[in-house]
Amino acid sequence: MTTTGINLFSFQGKTKILHLSWFAFFLTFMIWFNHAPLMATLRETFGLTPQEVKTLLILNVALTIPARIIIGMLVDRYGPRIVYSILLAISGLLCLLYAMANSFEQLAITRFLMGFVGAGFVIGIRMVSEWFPAREVGIAEGIYGGWGNFGSAAAAMTLPSLALLFGGEDGWRYAIGLTGITALIYSFIYYLNVSNTPKGSTYFKPKRSGALEVSSKGDLLLYLIMNLPMVAALAVLNWKLSPNQLGLYGEGVTLLIYGVLFSIYLIQTFKILQINRHLFKGDVAAIDRYPFKQVAVLELSYMITFGSELAVVSMLPLFFLDTFEITPVLAGMLASGFAFMNLVARPGGGYLSDRFGRKKTLSILISGLSVGYFVLSHIDAQWALPVALLATMSCSFFVQAGEGAVFAMVPLVKRRLTGQVAGMTGAYGNVGAVIFLTVLSFVEPQVFFLTIAAAALLVLLVVVLFLDEPEGHMAEVLPDGTVELIEVT
Repeated sequence: MTTTGINLFSFQGKTKILHLSWFAFFLTFMIWFNHAPLMATLRETFGLTPQEVKTLLILNVALTIPARIIIGMLVDRYGPRIVYSILLAISGLLCLLYAMANSFEQLAITRFLMGFVGAGFVIGIRMVSEWFPAREVGIAEGIYGGWGNFGSAAAAMTLPSLALLFGGEDGWRYAIGLTGITALIYSFIYYLNVSNTPKGSTYFKPKRSGALEVSSKGDLLLYLIMNLPMVAALAVLNWKLSPNQLGLYGEGVTLLIYGVLFSIYLIQTFKILQINRHLFKGDVAAIDRYPFKQVAVLELSYMITFGSELAVVSMLPLFFLDTFEITPVLAGMLASGFAFMNLVARPGGGYLSDRFGRKKTLSILISGLSVGYFVLSHIDAQWALPVALLATMSCSFFVQAGEGAVFAMVPLVKRRLTGQVAGMTGAYGNVGAVIFLTVLSFVEPQVFFLTIAAAALLVLLVVVLFLDEPEGHMAEVLPDGTVELIEVT
């Protein structure tokens, strides 16, 4: 099988890196959502209330917001090989801790920490962009993201059956623990079999570390504004866990966390201003300029695409279980249909973006996403189950193809900043997930789906008005001072 010059049956060169990287992402996603198909069992085992279940869903995506920013910086600084290997190892250990939890509090803490694994996606984006040219980067990133995202579907399809196979009250523990052990083993396999760039290529690093470099004072202001929702999403989570809501901790802890979040934003703002202080001394050289509005639009687009996927994948097994009164195993299998589409939809979105234009493709896919969620908002017990499944998978196609279209553009913004751009864009996916799951905690699933549909229409307007089609070349300076032009069309 070949795709625009990519021989997927090969295990040499760039295709080897692609296969090893998508499987690393596959494992991180399987770990990240190994709780969703087993939530009915966890609810029964621990006697969880509906609000406690929804809290676990929100906690699962919260830490990924800062983790993706931090991991993006580390990737640009140290390279994807070592960073991915370490993340896999840490994630495997956290997964084992979750499998050993004996109370809701332990489930909540370990689930929150396991949000760290969701940052794995960012690492492979930089790795794949180093190995594939612009004419193939959309489809390559789509394969990486789509086949990796399939990890959540694999979890939904296999873990309930594995838990039954292990048997007993602790069957779910062994099923979840097995995913953690697999990630630990693969961390060594990945480290020993990849390199950051093809032989003879240069791995471009940021001139400054700690924050993203921007090109103008206006871009700096937009950068500071776009950082606010990431802190605000964590503040919303803190409010949700406060005494006035779920009461997971006391008023003093709530106020302390608000203070920490405010301090983090102030420190982050100071670091951003420090990194970009050169903007107040003169204009940035033309070779170093790029439009930050591209990053902002991609962030919002990913918030509505991947953010909605995270939220829906988290709640869909229980939605099918409660709506159609079926078994947990069947509910998990049906819900996996949403993530199953990743195998073709996300690579398809990348391919369409490469072939027909970045802006046009993204606009069409977000439009389809909005219609898809509007249809899902009408599903109830009167629907035939096959029709509900078809509607779910149709919506999923536009969601995941939209994700592929977003990350077909991310590596074309500025090569040396790709990790950070991917991290910020990816973090907005989790911002969306926190927002949508918080909405779900107050409303019925039908209203939840309708909210996503309406938000998609607003993002579509932003894409149409402000996104620019990448064209020409981006330039990077080699260590010897010579300039390398990297094609983006």
